[in-house]
Amino acid sequence: MAKVYLETSVISYLASAPSRDIIVAAHQQITRDWRDYRRKRFELVTSGEVVNEISDGDPVEAQRRLELVGGISLLAADESALELAKLLVATRTIPKKASTDALHIAIAAVNGIDFLLTWNCKHLANANIRRKIDETCVSAGAPSVVICTPDQLMEDE
Repeated sequence: MAKVYLETSVISYLASAPSRDIIVAAHQQITRDWRDYRRKRFELVTSGEVVNEISDGDPVEAQRRLELVGGISLLAADESALELAKLLVATRTIPKKASTDALHIAIAAVNGIDFLLTWNCKHLANANIRRKIDETCVSAGAPSVVICTPDQLMEDE
């Protein structure tokens, strides 16, 4: 069974009230559809870093987000993940201001996760930097991870 790392934006979209922004609302619905119809085909994982991020903000909203990851295996940011995250930033594959995004990639890669699911299209699910992310991971001895949005991980029946 393929493994999917749930990144912060996916959890946030699942937990939040429907947005009035039509694009965000569409992403929320796609995310819910993925959860309702496709997630059972995958083993879900996340990380302590995601738990830290979703714990911030309004306590009621944070609790709703935390409930969504209850029972999901947590991956640790071990030394190899921290080193790969530093490399992703040092090579300017990921900007320094987005070092948390580098850590998400690194945790998923060093743990051999098949997919990193995200709505962060600026630094993660971005076709312009995909090749550089893959090259950096492979050069460091880690497998590449497919970074995608929930709609990209929906298959036809």
